[in-house]
Amino acid sequence: MERKKQILIVDDAAVIAKVVSMYLKEYNCVYHSSPIQTIKWLANNDLPDLIVTDLRMPDMSGREFLAYLKGNEFYKDVPVIILSSEDSTSDRIKLLEEGAVDYIVKPFNPLELKTRIRNVLMRY
Repeated sequence: MERKKQILIVDDAAVIAKVVSMYLKEYNCVYHSSPIQTIKWLANNDLPDLIVTDLRMPDMSGREFLAYLKGNEFYKDVPVIILSSEDSTSDRIKLLEEGAVDYIVKPFNPLELKTRIRNVLMRY
């Protein structure tokens, strides 16, 4: 049996992670409430297949987290989807240029999120 793809969800709002996980039952979803917690977890575990992260979080923003991942030789190839309530076109473009593979605005349609995640996982 093939292993389930693993998705890391990084968001300081636990309710968002629960909703996302509920719609992504076919994947192994792991939740962390902060990028700092996620970085510690990454150091001791196998690489995830995908990371879904918010932008506005205490301690480290999603943008800083993305920069950390893309600047690190071990994590630079892990696809990252931004899931944020920030709806600025210029911010979305900038984050995509900085290495995010997709940007989804909250509130989101769960079926659209699921489809976009499936499409990203098929490419990587």
